[in-house]
Amino acid sequence: MTTVEAVRRYLDALNAGDADAAADAVSDDFVNEHTSARGTGVRGRTAYRARLGEFLAQFRELHYEPEDVIVDGERAAVPYRMTCRWVDGDGTERPVSLRGIFRFRVRDGLVAHRVDYWDGEEFRRQITAAQGGHA
Repeated sequence: MTTVEAVRRYLDALNAGDADAAADAVSDDFVNEHTSARGTGVRGRTAYRARLGEFLAQFRELHYEPEDVIVDGERAAVPYRMTCRWVDGDGTERPVSLRGIFRFRVRDGLVAHRVDYWDGEEFRRQITAAQGGHA
């Protein structure tokens, strides 16, 4: 499997809301890293899979639309637009649309490392505005 195919397989699984398929697309020692203060990382396929169900439930209709896929050997960069309906603590859904970029490292056809760069303050602004300005 090529780097592009491995990355697309992973993104397709997330876009389908398929936690098992997303976990199957990553290595056993997968590193999921976030640069935003609002994001949290995790290490290992098992720990990642354990968090995916809750993540996908809170980010309903999650969709990453790649703007480009830039590949250099086993590395890829994917600028994206992410859209979803974020669910707050009382079950209210709020629309979110953010641009960001993934940086991937692929090994043996699986995503081994993912770094996600996105603007946590823009996320906060969107969910606060949807709440009528109350954070």
